[in-house]
Amino acid sequence: MPPYRPQIVPEFAVRSRIASRVAGLQPSGIRKFFELVVGRPDILSLGVGEPDFSTPWVIREQGIFSLEKGQTSYTSNQGDPHFRAVIAKWLRREMEVDYDPDTEILVTVGVSEALDLACRALLEPGDEVLIPEPCFVSYPALVELAGGVPILVPTSLENRFIPRVEDLEQLRSDRSRAVALNFPGNPTGATLTRKEMVPLVEWIIGNDLILITDEIYSPLTYEGRHASFAAFPGMKDRTILLHGLSKGWAMTGWRIGYAAAPPDICAAMTKIHQYQIMCAPIMGQMAGIEALERGDLDCAKMREEYSRRRRVMVQALNEMGLPCPLPNGAFYVFPSIRATGLSSEEFAYRLLEKASVAVVPGNAFGPSGEGHIRACYATSLHHIEEAMERMARFVKSL
Repeated sequence: MPPYRPQIVPEFAVRSRIASRVAGLQPSGIRKFFELVVGRPDILSLGVGEPDFSTPWVIREQGIFSLEKGQTSYTSNQGDPHFRAVIAKWLRREMEVDYDPDTEILVTVGVSEALDLACRALLEPGDEVLIPEPCFVSYPALVELAGGVPILVPTSLENRFIPRVEDLEQLRSDRSRAVALNFPGNPTGATLTRKEMVPLVEWIIGNDLILITDEIYSPLTYEGRHASFAAFPGMKDRTILLHGLSKGWAMTGWRIGYAAAPPDICAAMTKIHQYQIMCAPIMGQMAGIEALERGDLDCAKMREEYSRRRRVMVQALNEMGLPCPLPNGAFYVFPSIRATGLSSEEFAYRLLEKASVAVVPGNAFGPSGEGHIRACYATSLHHIEEAMERMARFVKSL
């Protein structure tokens, strides 16, 4: 038998094993930066967008009780029927929108999965999604992975990072399929008043677009009442409302989110979800029932503490010469660092190296984020005060 000799494939015939849409995807700017702080206990981190509170005990207890009762099976693909009914009741109370829990609500593994499902259910190859930025890093990436084209719409500190209709219209094309909005916003903490929402609503309806609205930070609205786009006349039938329990109820690790959408879109998203995930974890869904039915007081206490921290951080940043508006939602500040003469990445790296404080460069969230940094105040007040003192010394040294 002749010896085995591997066939030599000509170089021009070699194909990458990685799909081009994945190979060309840029790594998360957040995760890339924070690999530098892993294993460094001296670092004061203001970077991770996660509550420093544990999930309230009454919610954890319900999750434990579900395990004790042996609730360890699959639920319906759409989610436990009782949980969906509770979600519908909460949306009616808080968002002033009526959803049918049987045909218009889908429980997902966090809002990230819900956004992925929305993009894959809606987009044909080449369809465009208008995304105001700075924005959370997942939005453009998930549009690309679904075969769509993210169209980044710039916003600015001068306009409180609120998208203007004229900017959206300038970038709209015949391929425009949807708009993705996030208020209260990550990374800016920006919120919208009902008055500011009206021209956006009229423009979306007038151009027959679908709205994907991520409102997961709505429980962390500090002044006034959160208003949902889905509640405006003519909007419910063209809106995919994304929400979840991670932020307002400190339940990030439970991975419970949901989408509320018109029946045809909800059915399409569920179809993908059936093959991709099957269902969200039952223990998290049982805990979610407790969160939405009896978690208001705990949510309010956390919101009050976040509000106190944001005022301390914003005052300190402004006093050290980094202009920073007071955010009305979420748990982030997005100060300008232009006065230092450094780029966002230079500032973040040098702050980490010289002062052992970790923040996220603003350009990780899109071109409009250049000249800013994101700092998270979901950490203890003592931690924040020490980090601000270190940052002030660093800025003074420049």
